[in-house]
Amino acid sequence: MVKLRKHKVLLSLDWFCKWISVQGPGTQGEAFFPCYRWVQGHRIICLPEGTARTLSDDPQNLFKKYREQELEERRKVYRWGSWKNGLILPIAGNRQLDLPRDERFLEDKDLDFSVSLAKAWKDMAIKGTLDIINCVKGLEDFKKIFPRGKTALAERVHDSWKNDAFFGYQFLNDANPMLLRRSSRLPARLVLPPGMEDLKTQLEKELQSGSLFEVDFSLLDGVKPNVIIFKQQYVAAPLVMLKLQPDGRLLPMVIQLQPPRHGCPPPLLFLPSDPPMAWLLAKIWVRSSDFQLHQLQSHLLRGHLIAEVIAVATMRSLPSLHPIYKVVSTGSGGHVDILQRATACLTYRSLCPPDDLADRGLLGVKSSLYGQDAIRLWGIISRYVEGMVGLFYKSDQAVKDDLELQAWCREMTETGLQTAQDRGFPISLESRAQLCHFVTMCTFTCTGQHASNHLGQLDWYSWILNGPCTMRKPPPISKDVTEKDIVDSLPNLHQARMQKTVTDFLGRRQPVMVALGQHEEKYFSGPEPQAVLRQFREALAAMDKEIEVRNAVLDLPYEYLRPSMIENSVTI
Repeated sequence: MVKLRKHKVLLSLDWFCKWISVQGPGTQGEAFFPCYRWVQGHRIICLPEGTARTLSDDPQNLFKKYREQELEERRKVYRWGSWKNGLILPIAGNRQLDLPRDERFLEDKDLDFSVSLAKAWKDMAIKGTLDIINCVKGLEDFKKIFPRGKTALAERVHDSWKNDAFFGYQFLNDANPMLLRRSSRLPARLVLPPGMEDLKTQLEKELQSGSLFEVDFSLLDGVKPNVIIFKQQYVAAPLVMLKLQPDGRLLPMVIQLQPPRHGCPPPLLFLPSDPPMAWLLAKIWVRSSDFQLHQLQSHLLRGHLIAEVIAVATMRSLPSLHPIYKVVSTGSGGHVDILQRATACLTYRSLCPPDDLADRGLLGVKSSLYGQDAIRLWGIISRYVEGMVGLFYKSDQAVKDDLELQAWCREMTETGLQTAQDRGFPISLESRAQLCHFVTMCTFTCTGQHASNHLGQLDWYSWILNGPCTMRKPPPISKDVTEKDIVDSLPNLHQARMQKTVTDFLGRRQPVMVALGQHEEKYFSGPEPQAVLRQFREALAAMDKEIEVRNAVLDLPYEYLRPSMIENSVTI
């Protein structure tokens, strides 16, 4: 052990200590003591040597007192908060300064974040004044107001957003590839009125061949829409039925914008053969609904909020000596209704790509580039976790006997995720295989899964019409639709400017970025963990190169799960 205390000087500045090394006498070599935290005030920090130890690795209880004291101190700092009933728990605190010092951005990241945000709001204020005098009369007028796409793919979105195949492609590989599933039967909500027998025949034919897919936005049904500057906004809960062509294209067959209501006529069904403006407006409504669920369910809940639960449970339950701490420690109105509903249907399987893609019938779909890359990345992370776990747990019994490990799992499932065992999350870990699966889920969620839902925002939402943040008129009840009807339904210029400003800020490539597996921190001592990490990095590099080669011949490259572009933790 090394005990560390910062001397009092005229200015009581915090000090971020990375590590301490001690040169032993004679030929005993160097001892390494990882820290990677802030030293504050006059408290003494005790640093154990970097060899990971479970409780059973310390039969003489040499580190027992240290482990208990460290967790006792952490639990005072890392406290569970609460926001709304039915939501998973956040860390306690209302502002950035309430966060534990070790969880805030370091200076370079904090400076970039603050300066970039200030610039974004400044540009918003300056350019927003022009929105008062600009008038949108047609769809292409949005291009005059927002003339330049930030990426090549954003330009492609502007050029192709009306195309049916492009519309279908987005459910496979855009910023939100989490909603599409293969149909096992015709949805009960899809009411086909008389005169649509041909459509029913087509749907049943695709169903029998296994090529019928659906995207159901029922999670949005009945959600109270927002009121913006005294103007009522509107929300729909569409259903989209699509067919997978032999060439891999996913084409929409029918769109139902609202579920059927008891005592009301069946809702209108929109078809590709409808008048172009009616069909286009139906697709815009779908894209707006997708925007809502992407930001709240896929990005916020499944990315940021789950990662927060993992981080807080880890800090409260696993001391820095623990091997699993050293594996996962690199991470750090109507919308409430949607989050509550999304939380209620958040399952353990849905956070594990092999299970999720199997449940959604997407395994083996060659045009699902997200699916292919997610499966491969999951496998690479899984082998890394298995390698590390195998160094410290030699049997299933060793996993069962690790009380700190069991407390960590229980804290995450029962407390942070609010009794999520009802949705398949474990409350105990009974084997090495179960432990590896759980840790792989945690790692993938905080890295690859977040990246797949975060990195595409600039590409897919820069062109406002491809993912409107809000709609200002109710869904159409007639197919007599003009271009003016569509313009009046879309966000006004102020709302569109706000969406583009936020999209540009959040979707930009981060200048201060550490890619997956490339962290400089050394939490482990000894050659064995370093060998496992080296193999992990080699596998990531091979995957990165293969994606680069694949994308070079693709009409629409998919890069969001390319290891060199995935952040090592959820940092924005």
